[in-house]
Amino acid sequence: MKPKISLNNKRIIIIGAGPTGLGAARRLGELHYSNWVVYERNSYSGGLSASFKDKIGFWWDIGGHILFSHYKYYDNLMDFLLKDKWIFHNRNAMIWIRNHFVPYPFQYNLRHLSAKIMDECVFGIEKLYKKNKRQKSIENFYDWILSTFGNGVAKYFMIPYNTKVWAGPLDNVGYYWISDRIALPDLERIKNNIIQKRDDISWGPNNRFRFPVNGGTGAIWRELAKRIPKDKIFYNKEVFRIDTKKRKIFFADGAFDEYDILISTIPIDSLIEITHIDDFKYLPTQLFYSSVITIGIGLKGSPPDLLKDKCWIYFPENKYPFYRMTVFSNYSPRNVPDINKYWSLMVEVAESKRKPVKDNEKLIQNTIRIIKNAHFIKSEKEITSLYTNRVEYGYPTPTLRREQNLKPVYAFLENINIYTRGRFGLWKYEVGNMDHSLMQGVECIDRIFFNKKELTAWHPEVVNRR
Repeated sequence: MKPKISLNNKRIIIIGAGPTGLGAARRLGELHYSNWVVYERNSYSGGLSASFKDKIGFWWDIGGHILFSHYKYYDNLMDFLLKDKWIFHNRNAMIWIRNHFVPYPFQYNLRHLSAKIMDECVFGIEKLYKKNKRQKSIENFYDWILSTFGNGVAKYFMIPYNTKVWAGPLDNVGYYWISDRIALPDLERIKNNIIQKRDDISWGPNNRFRFPVNGGTGAIWRELAKRIPKDKIFYNKEVFRIDTKKRKIFFADGAFDEYDILISTIPIDSLIEITHIDDFKYLPTQLFYSSVITIGIGLKGSPPDLLKDKCWIYFPENKYPFYRMTVFSNYSPRNVPDINKYWSLMVEVAESKRKPVKDNEKLIQNTIRIIKNAHFIKSEKEITSLYTNRVEYGYPTPTLRREQNLKPVYAFLENINIYTRGRFGLWKYEVGNMDHSLMQGVECIDRIFFNKKELTAWHPEVVNRR
């Protein structure tokens, strides 16, 4: 298929070989367009979805990734890339609270709590129903939680957990991003689950997911990058300045290149800084994000019985420094050197400028002590490998004024032929999954060539209903 719109061989430069950049590159290849190139600052592809193998042979992701999709194009591409090298899972996610498990979603499985806490949670929801479900004044995510779930569910799970994830208070977080990401309480369903002693675990788009047999999540993006011609993708190319008037990109190694159209996956606050666009120099102070520290723990033996069938576990209580733990060896036996001898855990800790982690070494030691005390591991002697990774830009915070701050920036950049896309390029958490990110790249190319609407970038509510 050839483009319907002639670009007169204009040069397209893509910055970043994460899912968005690779998606754009893939689409350009499908269109048989030739004048383009990808520059990646790291020595590897995949961005936040990369995976790494340690010296002992354990594979580690940057946090817990799973693969599910809102797009047929994405599904077909995944099938094409890894063929039958997938393992399929039915989600078994849990919340660890008061030293025992509650199945996810929390609000549908209240029967696993003590009678006192269960009654408190149910009463809070009942009270909302008597008030026609929601309060009239909802200004932020904190208000939305209270007016949607009631005081009990808010107190024991929703507020403490989300405060951990966003690494800060929720009063500056909006609620426009929620869509299908949170299960809304249904009082009749909740009561029936309690009466019938039924676990209600099927909610959500990720209740069934797949994972690569070999090489962690990063196997997807390494395979996609391998299919890009070698003269079209270059690694270890860090951009330090962009001259938007001359349309030149300058790299840290002294090289430069010229573009007609630029697709950038650089965080938009950093993009504004390196382009020296004075009109928006205030932007970095208006955008918030959380960083993520991943701690991988490779262990001898096999998981204890309480973890043998688990996918991941949420930790809302403050005594746990991490917000999520993944039993990573359960995703694929190839995530460890020998599944008959080893298994692995991966925990994630969020931090921000408002809530920094001051001592990384102490954090690791504290994490090991806590998971031992919770009986997730028997002894520190089981630990064979320790892996840590910190990414500065983990999740963009959907703040109250995000749209007001960014809409004029998007428009200005596009007017000078710069398309900012990706999890941090758009700064949209609600379309920041791997499928969303790849499709942002694909749809951006279709916008440039065919003037098609970009549903993922500009209409998250549409794609997330699929």
